[in-house]
Amino acid sequence: MNNKFFLYILLLFLVKPVNAVEESLRPGGIAIIEVDSINPSLPVITFQKKPVAIIRQEERLLAIVGIPLNVKNKIKINIEGMEKVISIGNHKYKEQRLKIENKSQVNPEKKQLDRIYSERKIINAALNNFRKINLDGLSLAIPVTGPRSSSFGLRRFFNDQPRSPHSGMDIAAKTGSIITAPRDGIVTATGDYFFNGKTIIIDHGQGFITMYCHLSKINVSKGDEVSSNDTIGLVGATGRVTGPHLHFGTYLNGTAVDPEIFINNF
Repeated sequence: MNNKFFLYILLLFLVKPVNAVEESLRPGGIAIIEVDSINPSLPVITFQKKPVAIIRQEERLLAIVGIPLNVKNKIKINIEGMEKVISIGNHKYKEQRLKIENKSQVNPEKKQLDRIYSERKIINAALNNFRKINLDGLSLAIPVTGPRSSSFGLRRFFNDQPRSPHSGMDIAAKTGSIITAPRDGIVTATGDYFFNGKTIIIDHGQGFITMYCHLSKINVSKGDEVSSNDTIGLVGATGRVTGPHLHFGTYLNGTAVDPEIFINNF
């Protein structure tokens, strides 16, 4: 590489991790990188070929990267063509064993699998949406009042059979309890899905997505703009559940990350 060009790149982007959030450098957590740019437009930053959320806080430009649960040791982030390697700490999530009475919700039949695959395409498209807007933070209000009944990342066993880790936070609440939007956004998907039951997905911009599952009622439609504290639905027990609760999921760059990171933070 030409030395002058290399120096130009260094001057253009001074990249450093933000010390205050090192505790989130774990699978299912986030990496936050401060980017000093002389370019007035937002830099192009990607992880696993997906765009990364960039927020402005005061005079700082921060890239917020969702770290997948299956990552080990390190992640590689592309910043305007330059690769940055960030070390990821080990984190062993606890086990959770649940008894599901409806056996087909543990081992679906062929017809049900076809439905599941079709629904997964819709859900994945909504979770990977990236809408370019200016964000000054990623703080979320809690969408429903209640105790945490199941935490993020638990290694789950249904009827003693291993399944995917828990991709969100469960909040226990009575059926019919009001669920509110935790911040402004646009509804990108609603549906009644095999595993998730009645579900809402909201796009908050820059690939920051929230998901609400097992509802008894959906009060919004795809394309609706919602404001923080708007009623979006009611708690229920639809889909694969053992009782009424809200499954609350948060996503960055299409990756499920721990919702606790964002609640009344940032």
